Order: sequence, then structure tokens, then C-alpha cells
Amino acid sequence: MAHSSGFYHMLIQVLNRKSATLGKFGVDASGIEWEDGDILHANVSFAKGKQAMNAGALDVYCVEGVRMRWTNKVTMRSRIRYKGKIYQIIPETFHEDFQDNTLQFHIQLVVNEK
Repeated sequence: MAHSSGFYHMLIQVLNRKSATLGKFGVDASGIEWEDGDILHANVSFAKGKQAMNAGALDVYCVEGVRMRWTNKVTMRSRIRYKGKIYQIIPETFHEDFQDNTLQFHIQLVVNEK
């Protein structure tokens, strides 16, 4: 079910991986580089429920749910910049539907990222 355009009132930036580099110690031994992509409209909301908070899950405050219109610029391996922080997509939550024009997934805060 597609959502109205007013529903997507937040901006996210997509970061996609640059091509892999072959170094002295193997592929991407010096680290993975990300390039800035498009800035897209989305809806970002708190993703964890009361049960996770009661259990004291450590990642409860770092997971957000994202809903947006379908685009081929976002993949399971993309990173998302939202409110100045970098998030990674949780692959098993990535659901895209081209015919419904919807894309939704959960993102988790990346720590220790340069």
C-alpha cells in the first residue's frame, strides 16, 4: 500500500560502497570507502517496541524504521546518513515492492565509523 507524499517528510542520504580495492593484504584490506549518494524523502520512526525496552536490549535506542518510495539507489548493502549519523541497513528487514512503490527496512547506528 503506497503512502501519501506528506508521509515522507524527513530527508535521508544514501551512501553506497565505492568499488573494491585490491591491496597488498587482499581486497579492501585498507577499509571500505563509501560515496555520498542521493538525498531522498522518507519516514523514519522508532523501531523497537516496549518489550525490547523492558528486556534492556542494548541496541534499543539505535534502531530506526524507514519507509520510503521504491528506488533502485538503495540496496541491502547501502548505508544511510540521517541527522548526521551513519546507519547500516539490517538485511533481513529489507522489503521492497516495486509494484506498490514502497521500500521499508530497519537501520542500526554504526559505531566506530570514521
